[in-house]
Amino acid sequence: ICASGRGKYCHTEVKQVQYSFKMLYCIYKYRSISEMFKIGFDYPIEVIDFLEKDQHFREKLHNTDMEDIKQGKLAKELDFVSHHVRTKLDELKRQEVNRLRTLIKAKQDLEGGNDIAVDHQALLKQFEYLNHMNPHTFEVEDLDRLIRSATKDLENYDKERHEEFKRYEMMKEHDRQEHLKTLDDDERKKEEEHYEEMKKKHADHPKVNHPGSQNQLKEVWEEADGLDPEDFDPKTFFNLHDTNGDGFFDEQELEALFTKELEKIYDPTNEEDDMVEMEEERLRMREHVMNEVDSNKDRLVSLDEFLVATKKKEFLEPDSWETLEQNQAYTDDEMREFEEHLAQQEQDLNQKAFDLQKQRDELERQQEQLNAQKMELQQAVEHMERLKSQKVDPPPEVLGEWNAVPEIPAVDRHHPVPEGHDPAPQAPQDIPQEHHGQENQNQAQQGLPQTHDNIPPGHQEVVQSQNQLP
Repeated sequence: ICASGRGKYCHTEVKQVQYSFKMLYCIYKYRSISEMFKIGFDYPIEVIDFLEKDQHFREKLHNTDMEDIKQGKLAKELDFVSHHVRTKLDELKRQEVNRLRTLIKAKQDLEGGNDIAVDHQALLKQFEYLNHMNPHTFEVEDLDRLIRSATKDLENYDKERHEEFKRYEMMKEHDRQEHLKTLDDDERKKEEEHYEEMKKKHADHPKVNHPGSQNQLKEVWEEADGLDPEDFDPKTFFNLHDTNGDGFFDEQELEALFTKELEKIYDPTNEEDDMVEMEEERLRMREHVMNEVDSNKDRLVSLDEFLVATKKKEFLEPDSWETLEQNQAYTDDEMREFEEHLAQQEQDLNQKAFDLQKQRDELERQQEQLNAQKMELQQAVEHMERLKSQKVDPPPEVLGEWNAVPEIPAVDRHHPVPEGHDPAPQAPQDIPQEHHGQENQNQAQQGLPQTHDNIPPGHQEVVQSQNQLP
């Protein structure tokens, strides 16, 4: 598969492949890159190749017209192909199912849903060309789905192409008008004059022959083939330009016949010539010839169809061909709707940008609050560390002495102490009396009661009098 290199609106094309399965042949012609991602090209191509290896199916194919193929009659012949071909088709289908599951999983991961369970059966429904309920064997329904999918795509292709080109032309005009708004009056006048000059220059070209007419084909016969126009022979012409020799003009072969006509109108070196419009002109010519010549609507022109067309009046005395500059792609109403749609899109984008900015501001505000809280917490931790480092512990020898509580002798109430004897316990010799006074003084300063719980009743005055000694 090779790209045609047709710029923004290029489509995929296939190198010349010889096979007779005409309906499925068109599956992989003129698909955009996004469609390539959706349907794997290996799958339909390999299905075709293996079906044609079966003699019975190949014979049925050659004897079946396109209408029967579209109605699914050919698909029923799948039941009569060889076991080897059916086995290979089963394998191809399993590979295609696995490929689709891989794409679904990859898309899920890209969208950030790698933690969400993927329902492959539900997602496989979107691929209409595949019977997802049976992922293991290739059945009649699979072939029928593949043919119907190709038919649907081909029927919608030209319509979608027209809409795409229309949007391109309207966007080009929109951009031109927006550019004019940025200019002053003098510059705008010059720009308008230049635009009109380029339009006239583009329209000034030799007469374009009607596509598919005798005059157009004779010009190819003479200039491209180097043959005498008086010796023009339709059958010989067909064989010369059936480049893959399959007995049909496919769309690519037809489009190649219009190159000489397009060169009269478009030159890639000219400012006034748009190459996107050139390719649209080519496709218009191909579409016109197909509508006139392709009688069975299989998007292929057989030799018989071609010879019949060369005998018609339209071939011998055609009408003049109106090029794109003579047929504006859009109406004024369509342009107005397009402008309104763009304005609505711009408004939606501005609203989204505003909402995102608000979210950003809110996140920045929350971040500032978190940073302030973090700073306060850090300051609190540093303050606690300073308080801890400033705390002074008592000397170890004092702690050791205070841990030894002095023993106070018991006092017998029935044997009072004689006069002249001190009932209070003597403080240890190495602890000065001033220490006890200082302790009580500290307790008084701290608002604590100066109690003597360990001293028997009746002897507290003695202790108090001792504490008052100098």
